[in-house]
Amino acid sequence: MEQNLSLDFEHEFVQNSERVKSVDLHPTEPCYKFITIHLVFNSCRVLVGLYSGSISIWNYQTKTEEKSFKLSESPVRSAKFIARENWVIAASDDKYIRVCSYETGQKISEFEEHTDYIRSLAVHPFLPYVVSASDDNVLKLWDWKKSWACLKTFQGHSHYVMSVAFNPKDPSTFASASLDGTLKLPIIITASEDSTVKIWDNVTNRLQNTLKFDLERIWSIGYKKGSSRVAFGCDKGFVIVKINIEAVKQD
Repeated sequence: MEQNLSLDFEHEFVQNSERVKSVDLHPTEPCYKFITIHLVFNSCRVLVGLYSGSISIWNYQTKTEEKSFKLSESPVRSAKFIARENWVIAASDDKYIRVCSYETGQKISEFEEHTDYIRSLAVHPFLPYVVSASDDNVLKLWDWKKSWACLKTFQGHSHYVMSVAFNPKDPSTFASASLDGTLKLPIIITASEDSTVKIWDNVTNRLQNTLKFDLERIWSIGYKKGSSRVAFGCDKGFVIVKINIEAVKQD
């Protein structure tokens, strides 16, 4: 018996904006915080890195922008939540990595180690590690508990390193790519400058579906572990969709 995937896509939120180079969904919300005696419910945040050098945080449940910070005069190509520290980490074309509080916008750290554009960042799910991928063909592992010391430089690519992601099943490993951005679910999703998103079965490695969006070059994919929502960043803005996945057995 062969098992295939039944995929159902629901558009939940489309936001037109300046050119979006990066998207990331908050990994742990919904969450709670106390303000005086009131319990406030914060949920459904998406972090957007923009070509203008700014980052913005949207609540995709209320469809409103909560915060916006100017980080650089250069495009922000990757921005990620570091949820357990209430931080955002962002990499821009000036070759700097910057860390700030996403509640106050206060800068935590700023450093430059790559020699070319930084394309992608990956945050370890429980260790104080971040991996950066760059057009200088290398990846670097950073430890924020050691004042953002570079623990290791990974070499081996012969071209621009476009994407990096920790393995969700084994966070002691990570994958890097020099072409498409990928993310691991029961499926693999790849995005391309041809404005298509391709869905692959992670078990059989078969192409399951090709989606064409009117988005003018898709640059980034973001997802929340354990969630069915996926965000895509593109030249026109960003879109969040819900992916319903169902295993279908065939004779």
